[in-house]
Amino acid sequence: HVQLVESGGGSVQAGGSLSLSCVVKGSPARPYCMGWFRQAPGKEREGVAAIADNGATSYADSVKGRFTISRDNAKHTLYLQMNSLKPEDTAMYYCAAENRPVVGGPLDEDEYSEWGQGTQVTVS
Repeated sequence: HVQLVESGGGSVQAGGSLSLSCVVKGSPARPYCMGWFRQAPGKEREGVAAIADNGATSYADSVKGRFTISRDNAKHTLYLQMNSLKPEDTAMYYCAAENRPVVGGPLDEDEYSEWGQGTQVTVS
């Protein structure tokens, strides 16, 4: 049984920084692709950043230059460093993982089969 456990959310003022973590538990294999998604109230969930097993990264245009995704395979952990946060970054942030090669876009939520419960990020 695979579990993704996020942590690191919270409240911060605009311009501040937060760092999110996601630990993958119970997976027999290293996830091929991992990503961060977010959903704001009244909006659809959107892809924020993704990182493949080879380290290749993808970012939504809205976060490029401000967010950095990384992974530590030895620790089975995914990270998201968020800098220069804006009120529009306020959302529930979800970690996702997929053990098979992603055929479509790495920021497409339909590509992922494993999801965490989410961690709230609020920027005021």
